[in-house]
Amino acid sequence: MPPRFVALLLIVTLALPMLIAQQKAGADDRISDTVRQRLASDADVRGAAFDVSVKDGVVTIKGRVHTEKGRKKATEISKKVKGVVNVDNQLKLYSDK
Repeated sequence: MPPRFVALLLIVTLALPMLIAQQKAGADDRISDTVRQRLASDADVRGAAFDVSVKDGVVTIKGRVHTEKGRKKATEISKKVKGVVNVDNQLKLYSDK
């Protein structure tokens, strides 16, 4: 094999995993932004404090909401976002101690 081909093959082999990881991170950021926007604009959910994180398409929502309806709606809204694989709803009600 010519040395240029071997060098090119080595570069592709090393760079490909980094490119894939960057794409996943970009997708997770997009999902996170979209989920936050949709939660903030929903009448049943907005006004609550949220921490939204996404890893490999799995959305985790932490914080507090005013009603059980808002808690359930947060999951429904999040599941409808393109790219979401699963939702881990860790929201608590303000009335819970």
